[in-house]
Amino acid sequence: MEPRTWIEPVVAAAQLASAFFDTGLLLVVKNYYNQTNSSSLASSDHDTEAAQQKAISNFYIIYKLVDGLTPLLSAYGLAKLGDLKNRKISICVPLAGYLLSRILLLLLILLEWPIEVMYGAAVLHGLTGGYTTYWASVMALGSQNSSESRRSLRLIVIELIYGIAGFVGSVASGHLFLSFHLTYQHGTVLVSSSVALYAFCLIYSLFVLRVPKPRSSPLAAPSSNMDHSESKLADEEDSIFHEPFMMVPSKLIIVMLFMGAIMYDVAVAGAMDVLPLFLLKEPLSWGPEYIGYANAAGYLIFITSFLGVLVFSKFLKDTTMIVMGIVSFSAGILIMAFVRQTYLFYIARAVMLFALIPLTTIRSLLSKQVKGSSYGKVFVLLQLSLVITGAVTLTAYNKIYQNTLGWFSGFCFLLSCGVGCLSLIPISIVACKQCRSSGSLEILTD
Repeated sequence: MEPRTWIEPVVAAAQLASAFFDTGLLLVVKNYYNQTNSSSLASSDHDTEAAQQKAISNFYIIYKLVDGLTPLLSAYGLAKLGDLKNRKISICVPLAGYLLSRILLLLLILLEWPIEVMYGAAVLHGLTGGYTTYWASVMALGSQNSSESRRSLRLIVIELIYGIAGFVGSVASGHLFLSFHLTYQHGTVLVSSSVALYAFCLIYSLFVLRVPKPRSSPLAAPSSNMDHSESKLADEEDSIFHEPFMMVPSKLIIVMLFMGAIMYDVAVAGAMDVLPLFLLKEPLSWGPEYIGYANAAGYLIFITSFLGVLVFSKFLKDTTMIVMGIVSFSAGILIMAFVRQTYLFYIARAVMLFALIPLTTIRSLLSKQVKGSSYGKVFVLLQLSLVITGAVTLTAYNKIYQNTLGWFSGFCFLLSCGVGCLSLIPISIVACKQCRSSGSLEILTD
């Protein structure tokens, strides 16, 4: 494979830049509201911290809602344009949005603009496709020039590079924020590094990256005939079974997988939305260095989860891996609710070792339950469901966190543990249905 067709340099640099930006934004927002509250009417240290936590929480509610929902206006159109014209379009336009929105954060720091400028940055980032369009296009490009036998390996390699780059960026970001800055403007070098990396990604994608043309094989016609024969044989085999018996379990499995994915995503997204705020307040009161380490621990889970899929898929059923991942997350987030010291945080994160397995495996299971012509529609519906419920979850969890901050700041994590455990119910139904009809629902892919 020609090196110029590799998307990996863009993935690594963009994720490194994203890690720098995430840490920089959180700490810039914290400093902004710390200065605002210290110059206003807070009467004690406890009042100041509570006011700061509420202000940061409210900022992220609006910012993440805008950033998460605006791509719905442009993502489909950009992806379709990339399919019809050139895949570079659906990669470069989101990268340009990333670059411009990160430049706005840099200008905010240098020119001391109000933090509300970042709402405009979120709109700009979303309207240019955001993460939704960018990552879908990366996966499509990774698949385009790989054989079917090696496609899964290629995509897993891209995912691993994504996780490793995020890990390195998170570890380095805290040190950059503290060690390198201009006068009192903390975060200048960190955010400038993010801008430079996104600029590299855009230039590389425009002038170096080459999108391979779809392969045309001389064996296409015989292969087509073979596929037709195999399809006809499969239809004859399907006619043996009673059709109502086949369709009802299949539809039930799809519905249960949707429910399991949505419930689990609510549990994970809600907990992760409030976790940065939890780390900033007492008794942990973490600064830039430790925040970077915390983000790195999150990316380490990303890597271990995909390694887990790679290993466990050889001898465990899909539903077993999903249950294992849900239990891993639920147990870890239960410990997180009672974290009062640094070492307990890392114990909780270690228990969540396989927390990212469920959604990946649910998507894999869904692909085995629908026809090829319905594959795209089912996944679009799933992604839309996750985006919409994620927006509701963001608002609900942040408001719950604000209202429970005074008496038990870990309450949101207990709530996530409960919702995560409830997501085991639809997955268990799927497992039972598959056990009862394993022979008739099995799909051979020799």
